[in-house]
Amino acid sequence: MTRSTVLQRCLLGAVGVAATLAASRVQAQEKAIEAKWYTSVGFGMIQYEGDEELDDGYLGVVRIGYDLNDWWSVEGAVAIAPHLKEQFRFDVPTQTRVSRLQEGAGVSSTYAFSLSGDALFHFTRWERLDPYLSLGVGVVIYGDEINGETFDPSVRGGGGVMYHFNDRWAVRGDARAFLAGRDTEANAILDASVVWTWGAGVPRNVKAVTGPLDSDGDRLSDIREGEIGTNPYDPDSDKDGLSDGEEVLDYGTNPLEKDTDYDYLGDGEEVKKYSTNPLQRDTDNGGVCDGHEVLEDLTDPLVGADDLQLFELYIPFDYDKAVIKPEYFGELDIVGKVLTRDAGATAVIEGHADRKKGSDEKYNLELSKRRAEAVVEYLVTKRDIDRGRLASKGFGFSRPKAPNDPAAGNPINRRVEVYIRRTAESVSADAADVADVAVPPVVPAAVEAPVPAAEDK
Repeated sequence: MTRSTVLQRCLLGAVGVAATLAASRVQAQEKAIEAKWYTSVGFGMIQYEGDEELDDGYLGVVRIGYDLNDWWSVEGAVAIAPHLKEQFRFDVPTQTRVSRLQEGAGVSSTYAFSLSGDALFHFTRWERLDPYLSLGVGVVIYGDEINGETFDPSVRGGGGVMYHFNDRWAVRGDARAFLAGRDTEANAILDASVVWTWGAGVPRNVKAVTGPLDSDGDRLSDIREGEIGTNPYDPDSDKDGLSDGEEVLDYGTNPLEKDTDYDYLGDGEEVKKYSTNPLQRDTDNGGVCDGHEVLEDLTDPLVGADDLQLFELYIPFDYDKAVIKPEYFGELDIVGKVLTRDAGATAVIEGHADRKKGSDEKYNLELSKRRAEAVVEYLVTKRDIDRGRLASKGFGFSRPKAPNDPAAGNPINRRVEVYIRRTAESVSADAADVADVAVPPVVPAAVEAPVPAAEDK
C-alpha cells in the first residue's frame, strides 16, 4: 500500500470522526460572548506522495480566522517548512538509490511556504468540542524548482476539531489534503495548534456590584425563589409564558401553577394573547369562564353579553355508574324548561371528574362521557327535547375548577355542566322571563354524597 493511499485513508478517517463527534453534540453548552476574531499558532508536517521529489517534512502554521455566524468561519493561513529533504528512488539498472530532488532541481534540500484560505463549517461551534469540515484554495512556493516549477496552486479539503477550555483559549488539530502541480499530486498537511480568541472574556470596564444573586434573570433572587419553591435557574418555572418575576411582582399569579384561576387558559395566554384577568375565572362576569369562551364557545371573554347560559349540576353518581337518581330530576327539569321555551336553542352537556392520587386518566374520561350522555338521555326521554339539539362531551379530570387534594380529590370538580346557546329572540327577551327559570349553581357540599375512593382509578 502506497503512502498516498495510507494518507488518504487517514484523512477520510479524521473527517469521519469529526462528523461522528458532531452528531453526538457533546453536552457542554457554554456559549462564548460575541468575539469574532481568533488566531492560532501550531506545528505539524507536510506529507508528499511517494513519487514526489521531496520527502515529508516539518512545518509551522499561523492562522487568522473570523466567525461569520454559529456555523461558518473563514480563515487564512501561512505555513512554513524551513527544511525539506530529498526523496529517493531505486534505479534498477544501476541498483542504486537516486535522489529525485537532485535529478530535478540539482539540490539535496529546499524550503517551502504556503498561503491558503479556507471556509470552515462547524457542527457545534459554541460547545467545548467543536468539530468542523473545511474547503479552500492555496498556493505552495518552493525555494527551488519542484517538478519544474517553484509555484504550485492547490485545492484543499479536510477537517479538524477544536477543544475550547474557555471562551478565550482552545487547542485544535487539522488535516488538509491538497491537489497541486501539473500532475495533480495529492499531498497533505497535518498540524496541531493553540487558539486564542481576541476580545473574549470579561470586558475591562465591567464593574462588580454587590446584590442578591438572580441566576435566571427573572427579577427574583435565588434566595426568594428558594422560599416560594420556584426554580432559580429557570425564569419560567411553570412554563405558562410569564416569568416567575412577572407572576410574583407584576400580576400576583402563582408561579408554580400554569393556570392560576382554573379557567383552562395559561396565565401567559391570558395576559399576552387574550387580555383577560389571570386572577379572575370569568373576566367579563358573563357566567362562563374565559377558557370555555375561547376554546369551546368562540365568544369574546371580554364581553359578558355573548356568554352562553350555564347550568352547573353536582349530581352524585354511584360508583362506576351513569344512572341519575330521582332526587336530582328537578335540576334537570329546569334545564329542560329552558330548552322547551326556546325551541331554537341548542345545548352541550359536559362531564367532569376530580383527580386523586393514582387516578386513571382513560377510565375517568370514559366515565365522564357516560355521565354527560345520561343527562342527554334524560332530556330526550323525559323532557322531549330533540336529540339533534343536544351534544355531549367528557373531559375527565383535565379541566378542574379548583385544586384537587391528592387523597380526596375535590367534589367541586366532579360535575356536569350544561351550556345553552340561546336564540337571538330569547336573549333579547325580558329579564324577568329569564329570572323565572334561572337557578344558581348548587353548592357542592350540600348535595355531595359519599363516593367510594376507588371511583377515580
